[in-house]
Amino acid sequence: MTEQLRLMAVHAHPDDESSKGAATMARYVAEGVDVHVATCTGGERGSVLNPKMDRPEVLADITNIRRAEMDRAREILRIKQDWLGFVDSGLPEGDPLPPLPEGCFGLQEPKEAALRLVKFIREFRPHVMTTYDENGGYPHPDHIMCHKISVVAFDVAGDPEAHPELGEPWQPLKLYYNSGWTRTRMLALHEGMLEQGLESPYAEMLERWADRDDRGDKITTRIECGEYFGVRDDALRAHATQVDPDGFWFKVPLDLQQKVWPTEDFELARSLVDSPVPESDLFAGIRGTEYASR
Repeated sequence: MTEQLRLMAVHAHPDDESSKGAATMARYVAEGVDVHVATCTGGERGSVLNPKMDRPEVLADITNIRRAEMDRAREILRIKQDWLGFVDSGLPEGDPLPPLPEGCFGLQEPKEAALRLVKFIREFRPHVMTTYDENGGYPHPDHIMCHKISVVAFDVAGDPEAHPELGEPWQPLKLYYNSGWTRTRMLALHEGMLEQGLESPYAEMLERWADRDDRGDKITTRIECGEYFGVRDDALRAHATQVDPDGFWFKVPLDLQQKVWPTEDFELARSLVDSPVPESDLFAGIRGTEYASR
């Protein structure tokens, strides 16, 4: 039996693949897994979040710049990546919130929008998919829509009667949600910083999150990937318009992260194989079985 395991991560914008599950992808690539990222939008309405790049000419060419950043991140992570071609919704702000821009991703009809992803699934044939939970990880309209189309596509892709024009049916076997930042993880890193006599970047956020339901109790799967945190950070820095290399996300020393919290965590949302939780492998129940040679 020849195994060629395949993983597809569905993300809303360029940079999301590098901030959510990137070390996990890097680990699996190193193990020979074929990893593919489907990026829903081009990030056209994203802000420039790096003060060093906050210039008019950058904002004026943000679409091309973000594509070039994605190219570099893809090279660093050694993954495949394709664009679904939807238009960024932007993050609405204000009270009341303004309406979303006409034609943007967040206003798509999920069953129709999911067909673009169905085509990619049938072409790439992933055993496992990852995406965001129903809240989008955080309530950005593109992240919420990313969740919606991923759930629809997970089912439709394997239906032989659904849209035969999109290719031969293929049923992914497991669907995971990225867990993102839980309060437990943040508190562990915060305390680790204080123990080393360092100033923690998390103090204020921990106060704000005191009563937040962050779904930490829903984590089913922890992937040991600390040795790939450096790859993750390099990929994230490749999205230079979106992250300040001297900013918040890089304040905790790498060796402390690897000691205190060496995993990336996931919530198993759907499984069509026998995969008892807790797990330490996204391919649990698939690896070493007949499914792996499909």
